Amino acid sequence: MTDDFPEHIRAVLKILPESPGVYQYFDKEGQLLYVGKAINLKKRVSSYFNKEHDNTRLRIMVRKIHEIKTIKVETEVDALLLENNLIKNLRPRYNINLKDDKTYPWIIIKKERFPRVFYTRRQVRDGSEYFGPYANGKLMHTLLDLIRHTYQLRTCTYDLSQASIDKGKYRPCLEFHIGRCKAPCVGKQEEQDYNATIADIRHIIKGNFAPVIRDLKAAMLQAAENLAFEKAEEFRAKMELLDDYQSKSTIVHPSITNTDVVDFYADDKDCFLHYFQMVNGAVVNSQTIEVRKRVEEEDEDMLLFAILEFRNRFKSKNKEIIVPFAPSFLLPDCEYVVPKIGDRKKLLDLCRKNAFAYKQERDKQIALTDPETHTERIMNQMMKDLRMREQPRRIEGFDNSNIQGNYAVSAMPVFIDGKPAKKEYRHFNVKTVEGPDDFATMDEVITRRYSRVLEENLPLPQLIVIDGGKGQLGAAVNALMRLGLMGRVAVIGIAKRLEEIYFPGDSLPLYLDKRSETLRVIQHVRDEAHRFGITHHRNKRSRETFKTELSEIPGISDTTAEKLLRELRSVNQVKEATLEELEKVVGKSKAAKVYHFYHSTQA
Repeated sequence: MTDDFPEHIRAVLKILPESPGVYQYFDKEGQLLYVGKAINLKKRVSSYFNKEHDNTRLRIMVRKIHEIKTIKVETEVDALLLENNLIKNLRPRYNINLKDDKTYPWIIIKKERFPRVFYTRRQVRDGSEYFGPYANGKLMHTLLDLIRHTYQLRTCTYDLSQASIDKGKYRPCLEFHIGRCKAPCVGKQEEQDYNATIADIRHIIKGNFAPVIRDLKAAMLQAAENLAFEKAEEFRAKMELLDDYQSKSTIVHPSITNTDVVDFYADDKDCFLHYFQMVNGAVVNSQTIEVRKRVEEEDEDMLLFAILEFRNRFKSKNKEIIVPFAPSFLLPDCEYVVPKIGDRKKLLDLCRKNAFAYKQERDKQIALTDPETHTERIMNQMMKDLRMREQPRRIEGFDNSNIQGNYAVSAMPVFIDGKPAKKEYRHFNVKTVEGPDDFATMDEVITRRYSRVLEENLPLPQLIVIDGGKGQLGAAVNALMRLGLMGRVAVIGIAKRLEEIYFPGDSLPLYLDKRSETLRVIQHVRDEAHRFGITHHRNKRSRETFKTELSEIPGISDTTAEKLLRELRSVNQVKEATLEELEKVVGKSKAAKVYHFYHSTQA
């Protein structure tokens, strides 16, 4: 394979170091195509050029590579961190694309005398402390409300230098008079006291309530001992506010204290990554991001990207990281935990459920705002899952119904672009099969349907779904082969018990993910075939039962029997009708025959 590439590429591959590092691929115009990390640069980079790639985008990218640059680093972790920074800053064309481009808000403790606490969407490097970002704005505002109700902080933008206060430049505002501020602007609050409040707030924002509640409790008891009951009541009210807020946080388990949890749900094109940050057993941050895959990113690449991205965003220093599997790159001073049972496993499962729920909500939104894109995605996914050569834009399903071989019928629902097209539904009364022979019934119905399609030049479906296992599928395949349609139309069977998907000539079934859209569409086709077939079967059985009894009357045809049933609704009503009532429906002659048949029999 390497012989197919230019001489200068082959020369670079020969001299690559066998050490950790980052590699960069450039095209002829010098545009950056891809950035990757490697434990062994020589092995990793060479692997792109010494084998044929199944992924089309990857194959195209490799053909475009004109220049290779590498950066050696000391450790695998350095390679991981450097790759992450280069991807985020340079945005190479073939690397994963972080689709989350929102500017989330932060809570800021402003670097100033008597610091203010508020939220902002813009970070300024002025020494202020930023906490977040908060993907959940409601959580952030609830936290700020808690802080404002618990502590008296200034909200003004005055320069509260000691010189300004001493000159008496300011006057207490309304916030002071309603008890929301202690007026440090006029010297009514010492800086040391204010900074102690800020220290408590810093703990609360980080989710570390324990030391704050402990200090408030000690202050309350001290105030009570000093008979300062109003002050003690203030401390008690603050403790209740903090307890109430903490009880509304997602408490997991006391044994799971400070940890990060990362899991994901991925399909062919996108990956949805979810994160929990826990402090003292409570989830203090939760966020999902969506990443667009580019070439051959594996699950480990997705997971590592998520760990670095989330920990950087939320400035997490947690040493324990709960993950579905342990990546080969380990962050310094961190430990991966892969739980199999217990509370940590439940938390990891919840993380994945959140990622999948985010995907579902995204898909619903696309379905509403851009139905064409939604349909195209489902069709492409079905084509891949069912090993088809074209999208299943038209699907026809078949299901048989009978009772011990009697009143045998078959139903055929039609789906276009993954949705029922009820005007095109058809049902079949089985003509040639006697007794309960499901395989022969399927053979007859498929033959009749597609003979007519060929004769009348009607549109062929791209996919036929047979309700049943290998036997029913085999009968359908035989019929299609006689008609010369095998190879022109894809056909599958779906068995009810475990929702196995059977393919012609393959004894082993395919088991699709229970949540997959492909399986949902196939199940919908199968259920519609069953519903439509049962309805037609029930109607036919009722008509045949009624018509058989009425048709036994000498001189009464099926048409007359149907007319009687249509007007009088049931055989019992026909039996109980007077001669005059019957005459109004079918005339004097036939009415007399019906009336005398029932009344002479009863006599």
